[in-house]
Amino acid sequence: MRSVATGVDEELLDNVGVVPGDASPNDLMQAVSQVARQRLSQRWVRTQAQQADAKARRVYYLSMEFLMGRTLGNALAALELQGEAAASMNAHAQRLEDVADEEPDAALGNGGLGRLAACFLDSMATLGLPSFGYGIRYEYGMFAQEIKNGSQIEHPDPWLADGTAWEFPRAAITYPVRFGGWVEHVGTGVDARSLWRPNAEVAAKAYDMVVPGHGTDKVSTLRLWKAAAPAHIDLNAFNTGDYARAASAKNEYENISWVLYPNDSTPAGRELRLRQEYFFVAASMQDLIDRHLSEHGTLSNLHEKVAIHLNDTHPAIGVAELMRVLCDEHSMHWAQAWSICTKVFSYTNHTLMPEALETWPVALMQHVLPRHLEIIFRINAELMEIAAAHRPGDVDFMSSLSLIDERGERRVRMANLSIVGSHKVNGVSALHSELLVQTIFKNFASLWPDRFTNMTNGVTPRRWLAQANPGLAELLDRTLGKGWRLDLDQL
Repeated sequence: MRSVATGVDEELLDNVGVVPGDASPNDLMQAVSQVARQRLSQRWVRTQAQQADAKARRVYYLSMEFLMGRTLGNALAALELQGEAAASMNAHAQRLEDVADEEPDAALGNGGLGRLAACFLDSMATLGLPSFGYGIRYEYGMFAQEIKNGSQIEHPDPWLADGTAWEFPRAAITYPVRFGGWVEHVGTGVDARSLWRPNAEVAAKAYDMVVPGHGTDKVSTLRLWKAAAPAHIDLNAFNTGDYARAASAKNEYENISWVLYPNDSTPAGRELRLRQEYFFVAASMQDLIDRHLSEHGTLSNLHEKVAIHLNDTHPAIGVAELMRVLCDEHSMHWAQAWSICTKVFSYTNHTLMPEALETWPVALMQHVLPRHLEIIFRINAELMEIAAAHRPGDVDFMSSLSLIDERGERRVRMANLSIVGSHKVNGVSALHSELLVQTIFKNFASLWPDRFTNMTNGVTPRRWLAQANPGLAELLDRTLGKGWRLDLDQL
C-alpha cells in the first residue's frame, strides 16, 4: 500500500491536476482526502461483505439530520494516519490543521438532534454493529450565517458546490416515492384490499458516506437520498419560450432535498416538510426491505433481523409506511404485520414541551398521504379499544392517547404514533426520561410501563476529546494508555 506522502503527490498530479510543488491548501485537502477515502473504501467493502455473509441483524437509524462535521480529521484518526498526513503536509510547507480547515462542513444537520445522530453512527461503527444511517442529502443545508450591522443575514450554504471526496453516488440504487391521489378499496372480507393510487412520483437517488470505526477495521454507512424529477425539463415549454414553466416541474420535485427544515409558516412550506419526511422514510424502507429479502428471502422474520430507530418524530410516518408495505405490497395480514412492526421500531423523544411535539393536520395528510392516514385511523381505532378496556369510561385518558387530536383542527400526533408503534421509548437523560413518564406520556406509561426506558446521550470522545483537544488527549494517553478512547469509563 502506498504511503500517504506518495499518495498525496500522485493524487495531486492525477486527479487534482496540479504540480505537487504548486499545490494550494485546498488542493492538498482534496489529495489527502482521496488517499484516506481509498483506504476507508477497502475497509468498507470488506465490512459490508462480512455482514451480508453473516446475515447479521442490522440497525437502521432514521434521522432528519446528521451533524457530521468535517470528515478528513476523523478519517485520518480512524486510520491512525495523522502523523503521516501531518508529515506529508509539512513537506508541502503546510500545517495539517490548516489543510483540514479547507473542507466544508457537511450541511446535513443543525443542532443537538443531528450531532446525537452522528455520534451514534460513530459509536455503532466503532462497536462493529451492522448499521446504516438514513437521511436526506440536503443541497443547501439550513443556511450560512453572516452578522452584518448587528443583524443576522442568512444565505444558502452550497456545501456541495465543489463536490466532496466523502460521498459515493449509487446510480443503481433509486426508488420511486409517491404522493397524493386516492385509495381504492377492492374485494370483501378476507379478500379485501386497499390500493393506493398516487398522482405524483419523485425518484430517490442514493448517496453513501462512510462512517469509520475507531480501533477497528469496521466501517458503517450513512445513506442519504436526493430527490430527482422524473424528467429534467418540459422541453415543449422551453422551446416555446416559457422558460419558467419549463423548469417549474423539475424544481417542484427536487426542492424536497434542497433545504433542511424549510419555513413552514405557509401551506406550501408545511406540505414540503411533510413530503420531506415521507420521502426519506419511504426510500429507506424500500432499501432496507430489499436488503432483507436478498439476505433472508422472507419478511416474516423482519423483526428478528431488523431494528429501526426513530430519532425524534420526523421519521414517525415510517410506522404507517411499514404497515402499508407489509399489508398492501406483500399481502401480509394486519395482525401479523402489526406484531412485526411493534417489534422493529424504537423511538427517542427529544422534548417535554407539548406544544413542540410534531403534529400534522388531518386534511394535509389526506392530501399528501391518503393511504397512510387510513392506516393511522385503523391503528388508532385499535388503540382506543385497548384504552377503553384499561380504563372504562375515562374519556380524558382515551383522548390523551389518541393518535388524533380532536381539539380544533384535527391533527395527527406523531409522537403518539411513535410510541404506539415502538417496543421501546427513551428520553435523552435520566431526568428527561423520568419526566416523560410523569408528565406528557404518563398515560402511555400507565398502559405500557415496560415500554419506557432511559438512554443518557453523550458525544463521541474520539471527535470531541481526542480530535478537539489533542493536548489533553496526549496527557490522558501518557497517564492511562489509549484505551479510554474506546472505554470512557476509564476516565
